[in-house]
Amino acid sequence: MQAHPLAETVARLVWFLPLLPLIGFLINGALSLKSAYVAGPADPDGHDGEHANHGEHQDVGGHGGTGHDAHGHDDHAPAVRHKFAAITSIVGPGVMVLSFGLALAIFFAMRGAEMHNPYINTLFSWMPAGSLQLNAALQLDALSMVMVLVITGVGMLIHIFSVGYMQDDPGYPRYFAYLNLFVFFMLLLVLGANYVVTFVGWEGVGLCSYLLIGFWFSEKANADAGKKAFIVNRIGDFGFMVAMFMIFAHVGSLDYVTIAERAGSFAPGGLVVTAICLFLFLGCAGKSAQIPLYTWLPDAMAGPTPVSALIHAATMVTAGVFLVARSSMLFSIAPVASLTVALTGAVTAIFAATIGLKQWDIKKVLAYSTVSQLGYMFVGVGVGAYTAGVFHLITHAFFKALLFLGSGSVIYVMHRAYHATHNHGDDAQDMRNMGGMKQFMPITWTLMWIATLAIAGVPPFSGFFSKDEILAAVFSRAHGSPLADATLLGMPGSTVLYLIWVLALAAALLTAIYMTRMMLYTFHGPNRTGDAAKPHLAEAPWVMTGPLVVLGVLSLAGGWLNLPKVITDLIPVGPTATLEHWLEPVVGAATSRVAGGAAHLSATTEELLIGTAVAIAIAGIAIAWTRLKPAALTTKNAAVPATGIQRVLENKWYVDEAYDATVVKPIYGASKGVLWAGVDVGIIDTMLVNGTAALARFFGWVGSQLQTGRVGTYAWLLVIGAVLVLRAFARAS
Repeated sequence: MQAHPLAETVARLVWFLPLLPLIGFLINGALSLKSAYVAGPADPDGHDGEHANHGEHQDVGGHGGTGHDAHGHDDHAPAVRHKFAAITSIVGPGVMVLSFGLALAIFFAMRGAEMHNPYINTLFSWMPAGSLQLNAALQLDALSMVMVLVITGVGMLIHIFSVGYMQDDPGYPRYFAYLNLFVFFMLLLVLGANYVVTFVGWEGVGLCSYLLIGFWFSEKANADAGKKAFIVNRIGDFGFMVAMFMIFAHVGSLDYVTIAERAGSFAPGGLVVTAICLFLFLGCAGKSAQIPLYTWLPDAMAGPTPVSALIHAATMVTAGVFLVARSSMLFSIAPVASLTVALTGAVTAIFAATIGLKQWDIKKVLAYSTVSQLGYMFVGVGVGAYTAGVFHLITHAFFKALLFLGSGSVIYVMHRAYHATHNHGDDAQDMRNMGGMKQFMPITWTLMWIATLAIAGVPPFSGFFSKDEILAAVFSRAHGSPLADATLLGMPGSTVLYLIWVLALAAALLTAIYMTRMMLYTFHGPNRTGDAAKPHLAEAPWVMTGPLVVLGVLSLAGGWLNLPKVITDLIPVGPTATLEHWLEPVVGAATSRVAGGAAHLSATTEELLIGTAVAIAIAGIAIAWTRLKPAALTTKNAAVPATGIQRVLENKWYVDEAYDATVVKPIYGASKGVLWAGVDVGIIDTMLVNGTAALARFFGWVGSQLQTGRVGTYAWLLVIGAVLVLRAFARAS
């Protein structure tokens, strides 16, 4: 058997990619545990329980401030850096730099090799049980390589940013330990050669999201947000597991290569493959925050802002999009499931965009923006434009990481100013308390406008190219494709596709409006921080601003990764469809299967679609610019409560309240009334535990009455017994 072209290259070290962040987790975790150790009275060196680090700032899991992103320091005391901060600052980002460097080396090795099949690096035989022959194996192909570069590259920048952002937090090593562990599991997820290894990474990022979202767990709201993310994701994970069971039952394997080879055994559009894909999508909806399982993601803002950037931009929430692309061999023969994915994505995109229109917390605006943009990605992979969906995943990683880290810089500066002026009452994340930040943070302002224009879809910024490719794919599939010929909920597939296209355009309009609103209220108009705070407003340190500059360049030029032919024919600015050619070996066949006989769009039609998308983006910016008046905005404390539809949007359509009333409270009531009061207290405690104890006491009392210790009583009982025995014998005779 001929060796794989990558077998003798640096790619054989692919197992080092996840190992490096795992090593970082172990080192930083050990430093966190050592700093948290407190000697007890029995310790001869403990000096009667004196803290082992002699009074240095302890990692107690809490943070000071206002209950928001307060960087872990006490606003009433000078910040004291963790005693292991220097080591952590080297190890945490250092392992990411090494991992990204290795990823680049493997990427260039792949570019120079003729890869007709993925490279499988088998670590060991994991589950050799009968017909289930499952290996702990990693798979290198075009799709996993793209994801690895995004995760390690953007993740590296977020780690570097965190050095400045979290520098005064008492849980500094613990934070980087969690962050490194998160990257380890995410790399395991995208590199897994079978569904089970992917699922291990899938569950791992769920665990780490719980740890990071609830990082400041001493505040109940933060702990609750972490639990909410964990529980909601478990709902989706149930679907993922059912899908795996069904795949193994019908294919006999969970390896991606084997499934791709045997996918033809499924009847196209059949019940089995459709059910498998729908269960897979249930898992994706939980992990990637699609309706109805999206509610955890906005609450994830309780964690530090770099965590939001890592979860929302480059890692966890994109796992669902990746899984659909990885399972394209199944989705491409299940048109009903594919239409369901695309329609759910479109509805999620427009729904989340409406909520973003009226949020005041700068991070909440970006959170609902993430939910909306994830909807766009699912529209892409749902209509079989797998490259377009992955393309938007990449560009979104660039501009959304920039937006989150930029907002983190603003929050950092606001907290610094409030700390210096002993202002402990104002919300440092509310845009109504900002305004005019452009004059104090011109670099951040410029970079965040680049990201805003990118997410709005304005050329030549990266988001324009990826959004346009998705919209064009939806429009082209509306005639002559298996999707157009299918039906969903009684509607013809072509009608569903046109509806998806309209919803996606409407979401693009709202995106441009709420993102421009965020920029106007944060950076433009008069400053609302107060005269005392103004002297303390300035750019964040370069360890934080530097990563923003890199992401700004990527947000500007990222679209060149996959320039459409209609653009390169008009303006020869670069190669055509680079990403499409790169991903062709992985998703090319599935894409062709979904497209079917759909006619290729003419240049005129494509130009018209592009013009429409650009006009909508510019119209959204213009609407926000002309209708919103930053000068008339008051601070949060002076704001008048919203009414009507504005109040509905501000309260997120009351979805959380509806879930609480229809799901949470009934389950809690049933648990308390039936399981706790009825089963636990009534049956287990009262009947079994206390009942058996009472029964034992009763028999003990009976025995105590029989064993009186009086000889006369025993004699009478002996006589009575003897009489009864004699009487019995007399009757018998």
